Amino acid sequence: MTHPARNLLRTTTAALAPDPNANPLVPRIAAGTAPRAGLAALALEQTWVIPADRRAFEHLAARSAAADPEAAAFFTALAQGEALAGERLAAFARACRAQEVSYEPLPGCQAYPAYVAWLALNAAPADVVLALTANFSAWGGYCATIATALREQYGFTDEACAFFDFFAEPSPDLDRLATAAVEAALDAGRLDQERAHTYGRLLQTYEAMFWDALSATPS
Repeated sequence: MTHPARNLLRTTTAALAPDPNANPLVPRIAAGTAPRAGLAALALEQTWVIPADRRAFEHLAARSAAADPEAAAFFTALAQGEALAGERLAAFARACRAQEVSYEPLPGCQAYPAYVAWLALNAAPADVVLALTANFSAWGGYCATIATALREQYGFTDEACAFFDFFAEPSPDLDRLATAAVEAALDAGRLDQERAHTYGRLLQTYEAMFWDALSATPS
C-alpha cells in the first residue's frame, strides 16, 4: 500500500539530490588533503549557522502551533536538535584550534541560514517541512563522510567528531514527524508541492554555496 506522504518525501528528496561529485571540499576532507585552516573555517561558520537555524525553527514552531500542530512538532524537534548539535560543536572547534574572535564569516556560507530565516518568516510551514527534509539527506551524508575522515585522516577524538556524528545518524523520530506533518498538510489541502520544491532547490543551492566558499579558504 502506497503512503502518499512518505512517497512524496522520498521522491522530492531524490529529485533535489545534489550531484555527488559537485561538492569541492568533502572529498578533500575524506582524502585527508583539506587544510586544517579549512576545517577551522567549517567549525567557525557553523558557530553562526547553528544558533541561527535553531531560532528560525523555533519561530516556525510558534507560527504553526495553532493551525498546524504536526508541523510545529517537527520544527520543535529540529530546534532541540540544533541546541544539542551546538553543544557538540565546541569540541570540534577546539580540535581545529579555531580562533573565533578574529574570524570574519563568509557570505557564501551564511546565505543558507539567511534563507532558512526567510522561510521562517514567509513560507507556509508544511512547505518548509518538505523542503528541509529533502535537504537534510545530503547534509547527513556529508557529515557521515566527514566524521569518518576526521578520525582516520586527521586523528580527531570521538568528542571532536560528535557534531558530525549527530547529524550523520538516522533519526527515525524526525522522519516520523516529517511524515506526519506532510500527511496532515496533504489531507488538509495546504501543501503547495511546487512551492516546496522551489524552496528545496534554493536550499540545496545555498548549501552548495556553503561548501564552495569553504573550499576557497586559504590554507
